[in-house]
Amino acid sequence: MSGSGRAGIIERSLSDALIDICFEGIAVTHADKLKVVLCWHMHQPHYRDGKDGQYRLPWVYLHAIKDYTDMAAHLEAMPEARVVVNFAPVLLEQLDDYARQTGGWLEDGQPMQDAMLNMLAGVAAFPACPDERARLLQDCQRAHHPTMIAPYAEFQGLLDVCQPLLHHAAMAGQGLMFLSEQFFIDLLVWYHLAWMGVSVHQSDPRVGILMDKARGFEPADRRMLLQIIHDAVAGIIPRYRALYERGQIELSTTPYGHPIVPLLLDFDSMADAQPDAPRPHHPAYPGGKERARWHMDRGLQVFDHYFGHRPRGIWLSEGAVSTAAVHLLDDYDIQWTASGQEVWHDSCLRSGLNEVRSCNRALYRPAQLEDSNCKLFFRDDGLSDLIGFQYKDWHADDAARDFCQHAENIANFLGDQAGQRVVTVILDGENAWEYYPKNAHYFLTAFYRALSHHPRVEMTTFSDALAQGAEPLPLSRLSAGSWVYGSFSTWIGEKDKNLGWDLLVEARQAFDRVLASGRLGPVQKQAVEAQLAICEGSDWFWWFGDYNPAESVRDFELLYRQHLEKLYELLGEPVPPRLAQPVSHGGGHMENSGTMRRNL
Repeated sequence: MSGSGRAGIIERSLSDALIDICFEGIAVTHADKLKVVLCWHMHQPHYRDGKDGQYRLPWVYLHAIKDYTDMAAHLEAMPEARVVVNFAPVLLEQLDDYARQTGGWLEDGQPMQDAMLNMLAGVAAFPACPDERARLLQDCQRAHHPTMIAPYAEFQGLLDVCQPLLHHAAMAGQGLMFLSEQFFIDLLVWYHLAWMGVSVHQSDPRVGILMDKARGFEPADRRMLLQIIHDAVAGIIPRYRALYERGQIELSTTPYGHPIVPLLLDFDSMADAQPDAPRPHHPAYPGGKERARWHMDRGLQVFDHYFGHRPRGIWLSEGAVSTAAVHLLDDYDIQWTASGQEVWHDSCLRSGLNEVRSCNRALYRPAQLEDSNCKLFFRDDGLSDLIGFQYKDWHADDAARDFCQHAENIANFLGDQAGQRVVTVILDGENAWEYYPKNAHYFLTAFYRALSHHPRVEMTTFSDALAQGAEPLPLSRLSAGSWVYGSFSTWIGEKDKNLGWDLLVEARQAFDRVLASGRLGPVQKQAVEAQLAICEGSDWFWWFGDYNPAESVRDFELLYRQHLEKLYELLGEPVPPRLAQPVSHGGGHMENSGTMRRNL
């Protein structure tokens, strides 16, 4: 799949022709169409240092200029495509913050709270010592090399220059001192150009100007690049709001800090899928129901602030559900939530629906607990993982046709019930695409076109599927678990993860003591509640464990400890000496750098 614009036009016209051929002669009434819901989950954790407020990792704005822009552009270009987009509130706040900070620098030169952006802008000097220069070089290679670095000869050439200096044993890294400031300027510019989404390349001529220049970038060029970044980031929330307001997408959200709500409510919820796993030393998270409500209240407020309405659905962080968590959603009149296929499987078994479960028909019905109003949709892990892990190696048209064939097979399997059934596909809306050529531009173009034109498939949303009569399957029991392996094993039940929970419980106990003392005023109380919410997020526990890559574990466990330290400082309590020691070290190797989990 060539990256040239001309090849892209040829491929798009070929896709149109293939769709016409493949669907010729198929006539199905609207009521008989199989409903397919694609739910893209957009989430990044709180990357600001708890101590000084600096962003320690750049993933919010890098995914913004690459993935959140491209995903919006695909929908704008294909009005027939309908999807659900889930935004975590903490991501919305950080997107807004980056837009304000980059805008502030462009307007009056105000430094930003991101070291890489400050170096790009010329606000901060490039590092002088070899170790810091080596770290910057490593940071500028944090991208999937075959699809994001190798395609750009100038970028690859810069990296080729520094590799001998970095790895020559006799130099011990000292050779990096011979690299000029201009070298680092050019490297940083190319790193950001490589992260720029295809839609930004296509729609913003300033990107082409910078790429054509190739080397020797001047202050005006760097300012231009910062303006491109600002414009892309600032446009994201308004673009998705516009897509919602024209009726093309449904927007949903998660509890504010992206916590694992069932574990906040009860550590015993891990017993359904992990009965023999070791537990944290502390038996429960104190005041978990109160904290879960805080996350719900704050999350709904943030969502309404940015999108101007209350969502009908809540994607509980990581699809983590339990009976108590679903009842919490009932308290907020939430219409739907969703989880993984293994949760569905175990829930069917516990509800005595073995025969229904064995033929898979129940997977394509929403479910409803007997004492609950909230409907549950369950992810088709096989179809979701094809997009997340497999189709990146396929030709875009072949992948689109294969997915449509799977959908057609499901419709045939369901027979005259197909029109009342829903195929649910859920995955991260940002992490898979860097492994595809051209950030999945060819795939998503062909995919949306094929699905939206397929005579036996109706692209829809969860709320519309319910409104159109998708009949829920009654469940007497819901097995507590998540979209990852049907359990909570990614966040609890392992030595390092359990230590993380024990540290959090002890911080919560300190929080309770200080609040009970009455020594905090209203503003101070709000600050400590917000800081505690950051510490309660799921992402820290995701990365704990020896199986994860050491570099990612180092980044996230340090941020976690710094956030806990900040909480103690806001409480006016001494920081426990234990927080000076790492929680986890990592050292393993995970597919897609550990950002996603395959369920097959």
